[in-house]
Amino acid sequence: MTTPEPSDPAEGPTDPTPTPAAAPVEREPDPRFSYANERTFLAWIRTALGLITAGLVVTQLFPKFDLPFGRRLIGLPMISLGVLIALFSYTHWQRNEQAMRWGRPLPPSFLPRLVAIVVSVVAVVGFVLVLWEGID
Repeated sequence: MTTPEPSDPAEGPTDPTPTPAAAPVEREPDPRFSYANERTFLAWIRTALGLITAGLVVTQLFPKFDLPFGRRLIGLPMISLGVLIALFSYTHWQRNEQAMRWGRPLPPSFLPRLVAIVVSVVAVVGFVLVLWEGID
């Protein structure tokens, strides 16, 4: 291995550290991507409204189960999930918009997993409650 030769003092000092890459610059993203991000946000809001509405319908209009709190057991998680989606969809939109502006990768979203888990659990609970009704 060779060692670098000292530089000529007449040439001036040399900096051994590499020059850093240019700092990321905020720039206006392509409007198509911003509109797509906004459409995704609005789709999450529609999903939230649908879940809240479905939860209210279940708790207020469904016939009573043999279990006294059966309707609430199905409806309240749906309402809660709708509220969470409405809240987190905005932060998700905002994080995506910032990532696009700074040229960074889009952050992952936990919302699809949350929706899948809660809807699956509510469906299983509803299945058990309906099955329970048929047992005499």
